[in-house]
Amino acid sequence: MESAEHWVTHGDARLKVRVVGKWGERDVVMLPSLGRGSSDFDALATRVAVQGYRVLLPEPRGIGGSSGPLEGKTLHDFAGDVAAVIAALSGAPVVLIGHAYGNRVARTVAADHPDLVQELMLIAAGGLVPIRDEIVAAMRGSMTPGLSREERLAHLSKAFFAPGNDPSVWLEGWWPEVALAQSAAVRATKVEDWWEAGGKAITVLQASDDAIATRENADDLARRLGERVRIVDIRGAGHAMLPEQPEQIAAAVLKVVRGAP
Repeated sequence: MESAEHWVTHGDARLKVRVVGKWGERDVVMLPSLGRGSSDFDALATRVAVQGYRVLLPEPRGIGGSSGPLEGKTLHDFAGDVAAVIAALSGAPVVLIGHAYGNRVARTVAADHPDLVQELMLIAAGGLVPIRDEIVAAMRGSMTPGLSREERLAHLSKAFFAPGNDPSVWLEGWWPEVALAQSAAVRATKVEDWWEAGGKAITVLQASDDAIATRENADDLARRLGERVRIVDIRGAGHAMLPEQPEQIAAAVLKVVRGAP
């Protein structure tokens, strides 16, 4: 599969962007989860690109070569990075996909730059339903390098993976300092700034065993935003989702990409 590497500047930030596939009728942009890089999307990007679409994979600041200030930022700053990537590399509004924390960035992009976004897909989209304390502790333990492999695997399994799925695929690929900055940016941004997602259509991929972004969150979003929201259930997956059920997710993504006007 054809791929290329580009660099986009946004203010003090310099962003690495991997592009998979050739320009077709539509671009798809994928934004990763908290403290993780775009490589989580590699398998999905390939599946989408071989169907004739081009996929843009921007690395967040501090990950994979991307650089820029992290302290004192809001979701608007990080959404501005994504908007700069879309403006520089895409010739039309994109289908924007955000995984977990990335769903907040995606919705902020849509709210701040609606002309750049055709439609949103939210994978493992957290919301206003609180996360249980023991799950929060497991999330922190998952990305704590000082813990033993066995301890981290237990935390990963509890927080991110459905029963029976292999959590070892997420032992690597964590950027704890970036995760802290991204979490601070979420807290520094008013929920109402991004919650409505610029009035765009939203497809939520809801995992059957997500302990972080529970089904109640998806149902709440659908109640609040009405017909703009469609929920697609992904069986046998937790919050990680992407390495757990790649075929189900790819099928759902391609259905949306093909149907976007």
